[in-house]
Amino acid sequence: MKSMMRIAIVLGCVFGVLGCAAESTSEAPKMGEEAEESTPSVAFTKKIMVLGVPIYATNTTRDEKLLHAAGVLAQFLDNDEDGEPDNPKIHQAILDTGGAIVMIATEDEFELIPRDRWIRGQGLYDEETIPDAREQGVFDASLEEIWHMVSDNGLGIAYPDVFGKIPETEITNAMDTARGGRFDGPPAKYPAGAWYTYDDETCDYDCQVSEYIYWTFTSFIGAQDFPDRLDRIGNEWRLNTREKLRDGDPAVYEILSRSEYRLPSVVPNGNYTGTSLTIEPFQYE
Repeated sequence: MKSMMRIAIVLGCVFGVLGCAAESTSEAPKMGEEAEESTPSVAFTKKIMVLGVPIYATNTTRDEKLLHAAGVLAQFLDNDEDGEPDNPKIHQAILDTGGAIVMIATEDEFELIPRDRWIRGQGLYDEETIPDAREQGVFDASLEEIWHMVSDNGLGIAYPDVFGKIPETEITNAMDTARGGRFDGPPAKYPAGAWYTYDDETCDYDCQVSEYIYWTFTSFIGAQDFPDRLDRIGNEWRLNTREKLRDGDPAVYEILSRSEYRLPSVVPNGNYTGTSLTIEPFQYE
């Protein structure tokens, strides 16, 4: 659950193609006369390779947050933690499309990264990455952002007729039913009975599909099932438990239940034991 400003800025530009349409600079933007001395340089300085998929992080991203994100990604790819991807087809699609996670400390830090040091990938903030979140009664946003990369770069590429983000795939037909119709963006008012009602006007059809896959899958495996969660997300998504999803959205429940996709069944907690995950230095080429 995020603002579209975040998607547009973080994914479309900051973590988009190098050399986005902005003036390049070798230094972080100055924020006053004392900025040169008081503002630290921000750059990507470290990474973790997770079954061949990179997570890049800035020097301001805490190591424990980076390691937690790596564990979450590893558990999404290797849920049984045997050291091998559960679905090689999804894994290979992520590798082929250059899927990556890119971590910075906060959204405000965006402006401090030199324009010629941006990296392509799915954005994730240190401040929203929360180890032991469930024990604290809060949601760990790394589950959302990392799953977006896995589904967009992996699932939708490996199984385009089912999880593709264009009209008339199996997942978009299910989504259009959940929204009460096919709309390019959020309607002024959703039809009565709709249970997926994402309302950010900047979220186009493609975006709506990504969010639907996130909501349905995380509800399917139980990640959204904890006290007071529905109160926080009910304006967008009503079926936050596996049981509600089974009864309220049988089309998507059937899709997610198919054993051929070998989707994760256990909610990642970041404590991956399949292989070692090691922070390495990263240098720009």
